[in-house]
Amino acid sequence: MKKLLIVDDEQSILTLLEFNLKKAGYEVIKAMDGNQAVKLAIEGNPDLMILDIMLPGMDGIEVCKKLRMEKVDLPILMLTAKDDEFDKILGLELGADDYMTKPFSPREVVARVKAILRRTGNQQKDSSDEGEEAYFEFGKLQIYPERYEVYYNGTILELTPKEFELLHYLARHSGRVLTREQLLNAVWNYDFVGDSRIVDVHISHLRDKIEEDTRQPKYIKTVRGMGYKLEGS
Repeated sequence: MKKLLIVDDEQSILTLLEFNLKKAGYEVIKAMDGNQAVKLAIEGNPDLMILDIMLPGMDGIEVCKKLRMEKVDLPILMLTAKDDEFDKILGLELGADDYMTKPFSPREVVARVKAILRRTGNQQKDSSDEGEEAYFEFGKLQIYPERYEVYYNGTILELTPKEFELLHYLARHSGRVLTREQLLNAVWNYDFVGDSRIVDVHISHLRDKIEEDTRQPKYIKTVRGMGYKLEGS
């Protein structure tokens, strides 16, 4: 049974999410402030955290920043009562995997949780598979879709689910220029429609991890006025 950490300072939200997530078959632990959230995220060993931005003590942005600084590899679904672009961009820059704005449908939250856990669960399940499998190779970069693993120069990289999906999509269409709108539609579906900065944020994160010189990228190239393409040999 997967364990979820729900963090929100509104008891009604906690109760609503706990009821629906337990009904969907998940174990649930809860926190109502940022400091408690960090403690439970580190010590409670959850599989995913649903994190509200507006929290007492330490807000959700600071919680996310603290966990990433501590190298806690925990998928994060962020919640906020504000439809604020700054919060959205900043949260994703700090490593959140997905983002929802209140009010939300509990069924949609459950669907998002399942999607994130399916991705991270596949990575755990397939990581020991030594059988022959399809993969993409670009110079020092290898991408294994079935395992959700990416290696650079023989070392496995730590990518968020969205970073992996974006890199995988670029690899499947290598050499082809893809617009920000195409990448939004393919990787985020209906989420963040029209907000192409989300793509730029994730491209920047990927370059930090796979490029030796981010100012002169070898793999993910910017085609000015059009979009991005993946190449390399």
